[in-house]
Amino acid sequence: MRHPAHAHPLRGMLLIMLAVFMFSSMDTLAKHMLKREAYPLSPLIFARYGVHMLFMIALLAPRMGLNLVRTQRPGLQVLRGLLLMGSTGFFYLSLTYLPLAEAAAISFVGPVLVAALSGPLLREHIGRRQWTAIGFGFLGVLIIVRPGGGVFTWHAIFPLVCALLFALYQVLTREIAGRENALTTLFFTALVGALLSALPLPFTWQAPTALQLAFMIGIGVLGGTGHFLLIRAVEHASPAALAPFVYTQLMWSTLLAYFAFGEFPDSGSLLGMAVIILGGLLAVNWEQIRRSK
Repeated sequence: MRHPAHAHPLRGMLLIMLAVFMFSSMDTLAKHMLKREAYPLSPLIFARYGVHMLFMIALLAPRMGLNLVRTQRPGLQVLRGLLLMGSTGFFYLSLTYLPLAEAAAISFVGPVLVAALSGPLLREHIGRRQWTAIGFGFLGVLIIVRPGGGVFTWHAIFPLVCALLFALYQVLTREIAGRENALTTLFFTALVGALLSALPLPFTWQAPTALQLAFMIGIGVLGGTGHFLLIRAVEHASPAALAPFVYTQLMWSTLLAYFAFGEFPDSGSLLGMAVIILGGLLAVNWEQIRRSK
């Protein structure tokens, strides 16, 4: 598969790092709601996608009209939305049982799966250096999580399923990037997630306080903005090339977990983050970046 003519690898790297910062901030708010506010999971997922959808309708529908939902790949758009909503649900579920940093670390097998799936599904060439870099990132995750430790209860399956679903979501994002309007793609993500997550609301809805409502709106805005940046990122670089930079979310999650919940990384976690950073640096084609400036 050929990259779009306007591809710009450096821009893609910067966009993906900003996107994952948004996701880390969203996850921090979600964990606060689930653990400290004891708010139900289902309405929280609905808020994530419902706020996103309403924000886009208010902002874009007057200008775009039906173009907001006009797509040549409706099946892929719906499937992509289902995968992302499922990924969100499993990750939020993991936050009710696991610390934020550990849940994020386990979910970081996702970039490895993206690289592996990009070859057979998108027919993209995965170079030896990219595999080496992604391997370093995966090794860093293993150092942080330390298989055999207390984190590896059966609850660890939740972020693992989240990782698989999100990897498939990223591959589909790459498949339609540059072929569909990015705003239409973003809206379908919100629409599918909002409709599906609304189904259990009659049984699970809990009226939020003013502060809880502010957090729920924040979750929706951060999630929507992050996924818009993700769409733009994969218009400039392949999922395999971006995969190592997704690992920066682990650093943001660790820092935000410390400030929000007092979870301080131990020496093993710091070593793991250093290995992940090394993997990201190895993946950078500095000569290509120099030529693209």
